[in-house]
Amino acid sequence: MITSLLIANRGEIACRIIRTAREMGIRTIAVYSDADAQALHVRQADEAVHIGSSPTRESYLVGEKILAAAKETGAEAIHPGYGFLSENAEFAQAVIDAGIVWVGPNPGSITAMGLKDAAKTLMAAAGVPVTPGYMGAEQAPEFLGAEAAKIGYPVLIKAVAGGGGKGMRLVEAPADFADALASCKREAAASFGNDHVLIEKYIASPRHIEVQVFGDRHGNVVHLFERDCSLQRRHQKVIEEAPAPGMDAATREALCGAAVRAAKAVDYVGAGTIEFIADGSGALSADRIWFMEMNTRLQVEHPVTEAITGVDLVEWQLRVASGEPLPCAQHDLTIDGWAMEARLYAEDPAKGFLPSIGRLELLQFGEAECGRIDTGVYEGGEVSPFYDPMIAKVIAWGEDREEARTHLGEMLDDTAVWPVRTNASFLVKALQHPDFAAGNVDTGLIGRDGEALARPPVPSAESLRIAARSLVPAALAQGLRLNAAPVRSAWFLLDGEKIEIEIDAHGSDEPVPGVLVTEQGQAWLLSPWRRNGSHGAAAGSGAILAPMPGKVIAVEVTQGQAVTKGQKLLTLEAMKMEHTLTAPFDGIVAELGASAGQQVQVEALLAKIEEAAAH
Repeated sequence: MITSLLIANRGEIACRIIRTAREMGIRTIAVYSDADAQALHVRQADEAVHIGSSPTRESYLVGEKILAAAKETGAEAIHPGYGFLSENAEFAQAVIDAGIVWVGPNPGSITAMGLKDAAKTLMAAAGVPVTPGYMGAEQAPEFLGAEAAKIGYPVLIKAVAGGGGKGMRLVEAPADFADALASCKREAAASFGNDHVLIEKYIASPRHIEVQVFGDRHGNVVHLFERDCSLQRRHQKVIEEAPAPGMDAATREALCGAAVRAAKAVDYVGAGTIEFIADGSGALSADRIWFMEMNTRLQVEHPVTEAITGVDLVEWQLRVASGEPLPCAQHDLTIDGWAMEARLYAEDPAKGFLPSIGRLELLQFGEAECGRIDTGVYEGGEVSPFYDPMIAKVIAWGEDREEARTHLGEMLDDTAVWPVRTNASFLVKALQHPDFAAGNVDTGLIGRDGEALARPPVPSAESLRIAARSLVPAALAQGLRLNAAPVRSAWFLLDGEKIEIEIDAHGSDEPVPGVLVTEQGQAWLLSPWRRNGSHGAAAGSGAILAPMPGKVIAVEVTQGQAVTKGQKLLTLEAMKMEHTLTAPFDGIVAELGASAGQQVQVEALLAKIEEAAAH
């Protein structure tokens, strides 16, 4: 058995691997960049090695630095997690050539499944059903257009080296094909260094169903049933579940059998996922499910499979990498109950899912009897602008689908994060969507109803009343006497919005400058409103703070200028996106601390708006 393991990754997956390795008595080594010096995975590992500056191309994507760290620490094995170098066949081979155990599939398997067109040709030869389409080498635009016409519109153009939704275009009519092809090729060349594409039939109501497979070095391959990952936003998975709704025994046997054939066709070793696309316009059936691609690594959503099978997939990975046979045979694996996983991200759905970064002053996860939280952050830590802004994976198990859905909703509803924004309320609404609740989900659900799902919730009147009671003394700073009749209402600021709250209670003698209201997976800052505008630097006070490090590219106002609520104040460029900052209420630009071209840090005071009556 492996005795020491270097995890060539960061965040949640690194922490998850460390947890199992520790239970197995394996010494763990973390690697980290400048931005991750205080990260949770660094704190949890037995040893940690610095590998470079914050950008991934200078740290986590540099295979030579990973190998040097492994040699320096005497690591017997390297686990790549997912993302970064996990599906890099050259890196896998370099690890093996260095005499270090690679906790993953053979490099040849990674290569075989790395290009979508070659993989589909291989799968078709192995008797695995593939989506109708063209996967050849000819790339002339006129030829591809003719092939699209043969397939029949609508069609999908997909980069053969693509992934994560990049290098993909839906074309609904012949007149749109040429422009879509050119756009797809440009994006593919920029993202993957390969502009070759394939054309396949577009499934109007697609469901994304995948099968977990596992192989060892003794010729054994098993499946651990299916997962449904159909709830997606812009081709990114949002909520995953296992098993798949509406999957009958016969269809499951055919689907999982095809997945095992696919794995055997490439002599697969370790954890892998065969992804299928299913026609969701009717009941699931084997003749309407087709191979899409294979992910030659552990998936983000692997915990739902673990929850319904009782298997620790990371433990299996480590045992198989050590040369052991699979711990059990296919007939030993069964489905127990239902599991769902939601990806909790540091992003603001109300602002186009703009990443929200900074210090996690409050981080509170909801709990459930059969719940699980996989996270790579901690309260007081930072959400960095350099990496994927995932806060946690929230996983719930139930005896059936409705129980799992209910438990997951409760866990998300009780989640509270501040001042970083999250998609928790968006996830709660998605779970409550009538179609999702009924199990009628296709990949277009969020595209159709996303605007309503992203609309921010409003705190209940009762929650506001409870929170406001501690703020009564500050709200009465206009000379009112606390020993007078009970106060019936007072004015407050709720994230910059001036509101009146019925209190019906005496305040305490100790004023509180602000209090957090947490509900529906959301957090709001409630602070006393004062006519003189002296609210300090709280985000709800009229202070315009930088939501993340970035560059001010435009300033639209001047100091002393009158502005109206919602008026554009300035534009910040951060994480390759433009973020417009607006006035929270009518007032005067009392302070202006930013200028065009200036680089600013998170929570830097860019401007301050005071109500006009204060002047």
